[in-house]
Amino acid sequence: MLLALFLDVETSGKIQEMGVLAMMPALLSAQNSCTPKAANIIAEVAKNEFMRSPCVEAGLIPPLVQLLNCKDQEILLQTGRALGNICYDSHSLQAQLIIMGVIPTLVRLLGVHSQNTALTEMCLIAFGNLAELESSKEQFASTNIAEELVRLFRKQVEHEKKEMIFEVLAPLAENDVIKLQLVDAGLVECLLEVVAQTVDSDRDEDVAQLKTSSDLMVLLLLGDESMQKLFEGGKGSVFQRVLSWVPSNNHQLQLAGALAIANFARNDENCIHMVDTGIVQKLLELLDRHVEEGNVTVQHAALSALRNLAIPVVNKSKMLLAGVSDVVLKFLKSEMPPVQFKLLGTLRMLIDTQADAAEQLGTNTKLVERLVEWCEAKDHAGVMGESNRLLSALIRHSKSKNVVRTVIQGGGVKHLVTMATSEHMIMQNEALVALGLIAALDLECAEKDFVGADLVQVLHRLLTEEHSAPEIKYNSMILICSIMGSEPLHKEVQSLAFIDVVSSLRSHENKTVAHQASLTEQRLTAQS
Repeated sequence: MLLALFLDVETSGKIQEMGVLAMMPALLSAQNSCTPKAANIIAEVAKNEFMRSPCVEAGLIPPLVQLLNCKDQEILLQTGRALGNICYDSHSLQAQLIIMGVIPTLVRLLGVHSQNTALTEMCLIAFGNLAELESSKEQFASTNIAEELVRLFRKQVEHEKKEMIFEVLAPLAENDVIKLQLVDAGLVECLLEVVAQTVDSDRDEDVAQLKTSSDLMVLLLLGDESMQKLFEGGKGSVFQRVLSWVPSNNHQLQLAGALAIANFARNDENCIHMVDTGIVQKLLELLDRHVEEGNVTVQHAALSALRNLAIPVVNKSKMLLAGVSDVVLKFLKSEMPPVQFKLLGTLRMLIDTQADAAEQLGTNTKLVERLVEWCEAKDHAGVMGESNRLLSALIRHSKSKNVVRTVIQGGGVKHLVTMATSEHMIMQNEALVALGLIAALDLECAEKDFVGADLVQVLHRLLTEEHSAPEIKYNSMILICSIMGSEPLHKEVQSLAFIDVVSSLRSHENKTVAHQASLTEQRLTAQS
């Protein structure tokens, strides 16, 4: 009779007014024959977004959570639906469920009732929602969710079911602990199998699965432990399979292969091994295929991989001999900021400590002109910063008068002066060292640009600012001494009473700064 009343109330739309929700907790707790229908009614009611708050206020969540411990599969299904609908699109309510421990309970249910399709789907939908919350990751990591999901994935043949599992795996795989659990559970082998099955298909669902699988593979490699486990000293079968993606004709696999190499190249030992085994040539061939009307994401990924591989000192000369800089320079015409950013970073890594390469690139007029152009890319701070850093690096690593002259003629000096005022100390320092070399190697040629860029005023500000790092003060004084041979710059130094500023630094707590202050004061006094 009571159940009939609920059904009547449900259809009348007056549940809240009649106080029916208030009766529900007691009925749910009774766990009798009415319970599945009661849970079903709550699930239907909670489809209405305006009824979700009344369901919470009526105290329905705790008894529903308790019902997840029962053995009746129909009760479990309707209870899961009810909780899912009440908490839909509410992170605060989902967080409450996490605190109440629903994750271990649902993982256990997935294992026990894996043959029940409806219950399995209910669990997957719940996982997909809860996994979006960062607070859920620790609880998930304490369960055997990785094993259960991989076991379930292996059984699926339907595209839709695999997609449901993918939607849970993606957010979970963002956690490094769970990444390793998924690798240990055999997810990688499943993903490689999906790739093999779908790579030659042009069906939309297969193309989607190929992308999802390869993207997920790359995500697993973002964890240091999971990446190293799959690398296996460069001899791992997974590593070798991923390498075979790079020369593929499929853009998605090319992209995933290049990104995977970039992820494997996150420590020196891996990088050295990969360069020694010829991976650079594969990447260069891939880039060559994408010079004209190329795929921007593939270009970006391949350049990312090359940049990472170029970090170890022993790799730089090998990569230069392989022609990396020549291929990278082909992308100078790119108008895509992500590609510009990566090619700049790759060149900067390559020339670090490589004087000959720095001179060769630093006297490349087209490159320097492009760098100067990108130094003004105010809409793209990353590109602007990398352009300045490469311009400075060309001078610092070559120490060449020819490079200095190319930069001066290309209009790069003003950008290096501006770089000296950067909020990043490392960039300030790089700029000051480059400017010091310009002054030492060709002050006469640079004089006009120094004056026009207000170099002396910039140095005065750097020396008087309290928060300037010791290295900045030291290199600023070195630069002052270097520009004293220029009459107009000398006059500016005198007019700003630099001698007083420098004198005050003789008592600086940093001994190197204090010593340089004494030397600079002597130089200024001698030339006053």
